[in-house]
Parts: sequence; structure tokens; C-alpha cells
Amino acid sequence: MRKLKKLAHGMICLTGLILVAPGFCPATETITINGSGSALDMMKPLIAAYQKTDKNVRIIMDKPLGSSGGIKALLAGALDVAISSRHLKPEELSKGAQLQQYGKTPLVIITGNNVRTKNLSTRELEDIYSGKTATWKDGENIRVILRPQEDIDSKILGALSPGMAAAMNSARSRSGMIVAVTDPEAYAAVIKTPGGVGATGMTSIIVEKLPVASVPLNGVAASPQALASGAYPLAKEISIVTTLKTPPSAQKLISFMNSPKGRAIAAKNGVLVTSGAATHK
Repeated sequence: MRKLKKLAHGMICLTGLILVAPGFCPATETITINGSGSALDMMKPLIAAYQKTDKNVRIIMDKPLGSSGGIKALLAGALDVAISSRHLKPEELSKGAQLQQYGKTPLVIITGNNVRTKNLSTRELEDIYSGKTATWKDGENIRVILRPQEDIDSKILGALSPGMAAAMNSARSRSGMIVAVTDPEAYAAVIKTPGGVGATGMTSIIVEKLPVASVPLNGVAASPQALASGAYPLAKEISIVTTLKTPPSAQKLISFMNSPKGRAIAAKNGVLVTSGAATHK
């Protein structure tokens, strides 16, 4: 029985460390984090670097719950920190959620590597989503990977132009469309679907080394610098959400994220770090 308990304890430690650099186990502190998938991808190199300075903390980051799911879990006491790609709702604020804007990453139009297109204009993207353009130039059928209507990626794409909003509504009305719920599901669907096209955060492309083609929009390649200049229009917010119950150990991690080293790591992985100041917007 004692051996079984020891084995089970070791398995728990391994699960908690599966997304982070290995450290001493058992740890004296545990931090639980979840939220937006592309933002969690940003967290992976940040956590790996942080654990080199604090080997006695165990950071658990499971499969992404999405921004709303992460905030809900935080307010229920199941998480210490949520990483969100949207602002807080009034009811979340009233329950004690506090938001700190961290930065933003480009929302990149992606295709499988087999798709041969070097640029898409807004009009061409509208025609693809509406179904007016059904094949790529080489004759391959286009398969659009959609996100749920209320997902932040859908809202960002829909805000690109009035025509894009209408095109996305048209896409949802067609039968047989692929709808991916989470960020990892979305980019995985683009990768495995012949002729697939969709969108994902640049953080995911860099950190996960995704085998996709990043397609420039209106001749502008996605990058943090292009976001900063206003040349690239599709930006996905990254914010840190906490409550008054967020423990000091998690606050130390957040301080590292806002430090020059943390900001440099985020920038290297596709983030335009815009602020470290607390806000309740």
C-alpha cells in the first residue's frame, strides 16, 4: 500500500509538470493556470524560464478551457490565474475578477503547407468564407475551419469588414462546415484538412512550431511590429485575470511576466507587450 501511494504521488507530480520545465518534487507551492489556448501557448516558454529561478513551485496548466471557461473556473476557486483573450463582463467584475492587460498577438490567417497562396486580400477572404470562391488556384477544394460564433477569434475576423461579417454568417449557414471549439482544435483541423484555411494566434505558431503557412493579409505579414504600426489589423488580446484570492506565489509569476526578461520572452514568441498596469475594463 505504501508503495502504491508513493507511485500515485509521483504520477501527480509528473502530471503537474508536463507543460513546464522539470523541478524538484514535491513542490512547496502549486499554481493553477488556464484560459485562452493561444495565450496558454505563450505561457509555456514563460513558465519554463520562471521555473529555472523557482524550482519549488509546481505549475499546472491543463488543456485550454478558453477565456470564458478559464475565468469561470477562476471565480469558482478552481484556478489561481486565468489568461484571457477578451475583456471582463460586468458580472465577472462584480464577482471579483481583476484584469491586467498584458499585450496582444496577431491573429494569423493560416493554411496547410500544401496550399499555394502567398497573399489574401480582405475581398478574397470574404469570398472564401462566403463560398463564392470554392477552390484554390491549383484546383484544391477550400475547406474553411470555423470557430463558434461567440468565440473571440470569430469576433475579430468578423470585425475585419462588413463583408467579412456577412461572409462568416453565410459560412455558418452551410451544411458540413468544420467548427473547432478550442485554439488547438482549430489549428489541428487546418493542418489535417486538405485545402484547409482558418486563423490562429501567432503565439501558437511559434511555440508549437506548427506546420502551417502564415498568409499575409492585404500584402502585410503578421507580426508584433505590424500590430504596433497599425499595418496589420487582426489582433488577439492577452490579459491576466486574478482575484483577491490569487496567492502570492502566482503574483510572483505575474511579476516575472512583467519583468524585462519576461516581456522579452513574450515578444520573442509573438506578443506585442503593451502594458503591465492593472485595469478593470
